[in-house]
Amino acid sequence: MDPTHRGPEVFGQDMDGYGEDSGRRRQSREPLIADFGQQSLQQARIVQLFPGDFLLTVNPVDGSEVELCPPGEQPAAPARRAAAERTDRERAAAPPVPPGPPAPQLPLLERTQERERLVRLLARGRSVRLTGPAGSGRTSLLNAVATDCADLAPDGVIRLSGHKRTATDLLYGLFEAVFDAPLLRPDRAELLEKVKGIGAVVVLDDLEFGGAPLEELLDATPECAFLFAATPDVAAPGADSHLEEVFLAGLDRSASVELLEHVVERSLTEEEANWAGDLWFESEGLPLRFVQAGALLRQRDMLRTDPAAYDEFGYFDGRPVDDSFGQDTDDAGHDAPLPSLGEGAAPAALLASRLSGPARDTLHFAVALGGEVPHQAHLPALVGDTHADAALGELAGCGLLSPAGSRYRLAAGVVAQLEAAGYGEDAADRARTAAQHYAWWAGHPSVVAARVVAEADAIVAAMARLVPGDGAGQASAAVLLARSAAPAFAAGLHWSGWEKALRLGQEASRISGEVAEEAYFHHELGVLALCTGNLDRARAELEASIGMRGALADKSGAVAGRRALALVADRSGGPVLGGLVAAGENMAASRHEDSVSPVGLPVAGPTAARRTSEDATALISRIAPAAGSGASGGRKAALLGGARRNLVAAGAGVLLAGVLGTVVTLGMTSSSDARDGGTVTTEQPADEDDTENGFPADEPTDATAPGKASPSGKSSAPGPSGSRTVPGAGETQSTGQAGPGDSPSSTGRPPTGRPSTSGTPTTGTSPTPSKPPTISSPPGPSEPDPTDTSDPTDTPTTSPATSDSASGPSTTASASGTTVEPTVA
Repeated sequence: MDPTHRGPEVFGQDMDGYGEDSGRRRQSREPLIADFGQQSLQQARIVQLFPGDFLLTVNPVDGSEVELCPPGEQPAAPARRAAAERTDRERAAAPPVPPGPPAPQLPLLERTQERERLVRLLARGRSVRLTGPAGSGRTSLLNAVATDCADLAPDGVIRLSGHKRTATDLLYGLFEAVFDAPLLRPDRAELLEKVKGIGAVVVLDDLEFGGAPLEELLDATPECAFLFAATPDVAAPGADSHLEEVFLAGLDRSASVELLEHVVERSLTEEEANWAGDLWFESEGLPLRFVQAGALLRQRDMLRTDPAAYDEFGYFDGRPVDDSFGQDTDDAGHDAPLPSLGEGAAPAALLASRLSGPARDTLHFAVALGGEVPHQAHLPALVGDTHADAALGELAGCGLLSPAGSRYRLAAGVVAQLEAAGYGEDAADRARTAAQHYAWWAGHPSVVAARVVAEADAIVAAMARLVPGDGAGQASAAVLLARSAAPAFAAGLHWSGWEKALRLGQEASRISGEVAEEAYFHHELGVLALCTGNLDRARAELEASIGMRGALADKSGAVAGRRALALVADRSGGPVLGGLVAAGENMAASRHEDSVSPVGLPVAGPTAARRTSEDATALISRIAPAAGSGASGGRKAALLGGARRNLVAAGAGVLLAGVLGTVVTLGMTSSSDARDGGTVTTEQPADEDDTENGFPADEPTDATAPGKASPSGKSSAPGPSGSRTVPGAGETQSTGQAGPGDSPSSTGRPPTGRPSTSGTPTTGTSPTPSKPPTISSPPGPSEPDPTDTSDPTDTPTTSPATSDSASGPSTTASASGTTVEPTVA
């Protein structure tokens, strides 16, 4: 039946009995079923990155895998962004505008001289370090200077944040701001080559390092002019640095009062002006203190207003009553005194007490996260209020927030003031709540990696608060958060956050006893170290991961770790050392015991051969010969590489010998060619010394001498190069088949570990041999055994044919498979 034109529907009928409306009903049900199926399937976020010459597959389920980038899959070369693209990117990276009424635009007072000096120095190509105490208005001055320098450099002005960033992070941030290279993270050499040609004015706020790292950053970017902003407690530049120093002091008294009037948006009374003068002396003229003092005055103005005028709007609903204002000072009950000088110098607790409930809860979370304020989109879920996103506007209007890159954090000194007021008592519980929320959000497939990277500071702060594991379930919550956020950090190319999350997750999993998760974090740390060029650390982390996963019988995880470790060995130019050798030996020993015959010899079968090949592949690595020494020189260098290297070579040799022995055994038991009757010729016999390599040399006996009869009654006269008879396919090969008159002592040899040549029949039942094939052997007498203590004049009555098999015992090949029959000496 045609699925497009069904027969019954042509006549207005349906086989299900729904009539003409069945098609519409079915169409209405299909989207619901499809949506239900899509919601039930959660796809893992697997991303492929290109760090250097590697191909990194970030797999949040089984762990990341790294390999050399295959030819033809290299990404396109980085392309420079246009001016419009840089502007759009800078606008998207700016902190979001807080909801609520717009805050008043404050002027930049008494900064004209510093502003002009900074612009002149940057126009000359000089780099400047602007140093000022926290709250001195460094960020506002940087914004003004960045506007003035927009057209000075070919690559424009680049804004970066140094908050919790290293010199390497800033170099990659500079590269990403100028070049469009998605999913590409160049190695150190390529990174330095790219940033060397960038010509821009780099405005960097919240610098947290100095000394040698700062000199490294300046040396790597000779065409850039930097404007750093740092506090006095940050390390100073080197003594021979050419960095200009500009110190930013506080405002004078008149400018401080003017700033306070702009915040309040009215003129100050005489009482308020005197209070502002005392505050200026106490705070040394820091602009942040006067912004917060202006917020105190605005709150005072609202409290002095008749609350009945706002009853219909419910403005004061849910607000706590503040007894410090003495609202019974006048007959109306609406007057409030000025805050004390101490409250004006440290106003965070007083400001927070007059905020709404969601705003105070937001401050609790921010204190628990070390000053990091969650994005406004997360506040409704964390606080439990659908309108909690408006709390960010309240905090910003009170001067309790300051921008930090693309987000906000608590202003300088606010965390200490709130902790003194008791906001840190429930920090552990708040951090655990934030960790659970972020773990669900970061692991959701619909959340892109860039959004998770934007919340990296808050996520890492939540893990750092929980990692000590003092409370019940805190370490497990940190493990879950690290497990969800670390792959997103890696996919978003925020590798410093990736490393922090992995180390915190590894410590938390160790505390909570989650060995499988600890092995995962060790594996990821090893992959990260390999991609960044730290081979020693990569080897240590991967060996730890392989050992843990081996103990847990995590076969797939151990294989992924061995692959990465083999790549480490290949990149370092040496064999796999350390724990992998022990792990490989233990694995080889256990597999050898599993595949041993009753007499202690390996089973000849495809399964054993495949296992042995896998073990050999896991342990064999490339050893490059020394330059100018040729092949022999390279072998000498490899042999003289040390005891550990020789141990690896010996282990690989033993495994290779096992593989070859298995192949020989399979060949001896396979079907012979029907055309030549199973005759195999060899032009070169085995030497006696071959026994040292695991292959016993052929020792012809009297049965293989010319003109002698074999135990089967066949003549064993040699051909062109000598031959003797052995059983073929479907026949029994025995190392000693004696005639009726032979005795076990007829050979005159004591029992040894070598294949027996006595005339003892093999145990078991085998088919009667017919037309045995011959294996060529050089004619001549056999070599005497050095362990033979019998009389040289004694001659054995019958000498059976010896076996060429490396395994020694007789082997029976049948239609059901290959078996091994031990020889009874």
